Amino acid sequence: MNLCLKNEVRRCRPLLGTFVEITVECEDGREAHHAIHVAFESIARVQTLMSFHDLGSEISELNRLAFFQNVAVSPETYEVLKRAKKLYEYTDGIFDITIAAELMDWDLLPRHSFLSQTDFSGRTKDIELLPNRQVHFLRPLCIDLGGIAKGFAVDRAIQVLQERDMQSAIVNAGGDIRCFGNQERPIWVRDPQLAGQFLSLPALKNAALATSANSYDKLRRDSRICPHVHGQTRKPLPSPSSVSVRADSCMMADALTKVVIALGKDSGEILSHFNAVAFIAGHDGRMICYGGRQS
Repeated sequence: MNLCLKNEVRRCRPLLGTFVEITVECEDGREAHHAIHVAFESIARVQTLMSFHDLGSEISELNRLAFFQNVAVSPETYEVLKRAKKLYEYTDGIFDITIAAELMDWDLLPRHSFLSQTDFSGRTKDIELLPNRQVHFLRPLCIDLGGIAKGFAVDRAIQVLQERDMQSAIVNAGGDIRCFGNQERPIWVRDPQLAGQFLSLPALKNAALATSANSYDKLRRDSRICPHVHGQTRKPLPSPSSVSVRADSCMMADALTKVVIALGKDSGEILSHFNAVAFIAGHDGRMICYGGRQS
């Protein structure tokens, strides 16, 4: 993905399992560098709170304790859980953050010692969000926010930059991006059919875009396993493809890519509900569009 700004200050850091690049336009270079620093700190906080891999994260604490007792979480984690539940309900369970159990079984997530049990029958509907940011699991379950937290982190960084009066900015977290300002940003995504080739998307302005490529990561028992799971069937999603979703927030764009991979053209109503549009790379090198805003 290629993003450009003129008269810019640009920095990059490894975060969220990828490289995060923040680019801003501002008259005062010192203010720009400080704003970028604070934006990176906001992303690092999301990573600390929501990493499945980190034994000290709030997600690990929930997976360890929330079935046995109420667990208090940060405003950030509570907000993401609330949004995930709404998406679960609206998509009839296609988007489900409790697919961590399957990802552990397929060796795509680590099985921590406190997750030695095999019965994780709960679903997102079994996550209770209580007053005072308390969370309780009604049934044994295991959550992973990998399908939504990266987009949320990008949104938090954008909020920081706007609060510090940057004129325009782009945050790019390994293909999850959001920008604001007066300029339209040209966007290209990798062609899933041709290595080293790129496909053009409509320019981005004051919006977010996330891309998920359903490439197969592992071969297990003669069936190919990918990291995207259908929340209803609990099976890997078939037909490798590249899906980009443009939406008002990066968190929503991030989550909806998984819904589009699962539903394809049948995702149009869901996309329109969230004022989003999907771009699916076709085998002929063209983009197929579904959903609300296509210009």
